[in-house]
Amino acid sequence: MTTQGGSVLERARGLLREVARFGAVGGLGVLVNLGVFNLIRHTTDLQVVRASVIATVVAIATNYLGFRYYAYRDRAQSGRTREMALFAGFSAIGLVIENGVLYTATYGFGWDGPLASNVFKFIGIGTATVFRFWSYRTWVFKALPPVAPPAGEPAGDPAPAFRPERRPEPRPEPEPANN
Repeated sequence: MTTQGGSVLERARGLLREVARFGAVGGLGVLVNLGVFNLIRHTTDLQVVRASVIATVVAIATNYLGFRYYAYRDRAQSGRTREMALFAGFSAIGLVIENGVLYTATYGFGWDGPLASNVFKFIGIGTATVFRFWSYRTWVFKALPPVAPPAGEPAGDPAPAFRPERRPEPRPEPEPANN
């Protein structure tokens, strides 16, 4: 069975590769996020959610570099200003989701110990990650349109090892005009 972007199996493999690259960058972002969060919490008197917001912003900056130059390096790269603005906007929404979970646990339920803060921070990161994956791949790092096959070749046909050169038919010489 084939679809517009190739066979279902090819599309599934492509999505799996994308999820793996997104996960690698995101995994590093989680380590940065939790590391900065715990560093701030243990060396300052900042409230838990403020420390979390700072840590999230640092992780967002780290993640942009990873997404642009690793996970989505094969995506369209025109309009960098637009891309960065969309990334910042969707990341801000993710920040609100992530820290909303932590805020609710801390101030809504009183779960504010070091372990509870890290658990709910991690749950918030996981919840926001689902939103970020969808928004980044849909709006920020858009896939390039599939390349159309050359005229006369069937769509979806893999490139053969040898393609004979096609030369245009010779045109007849124009008749001289009689004056």
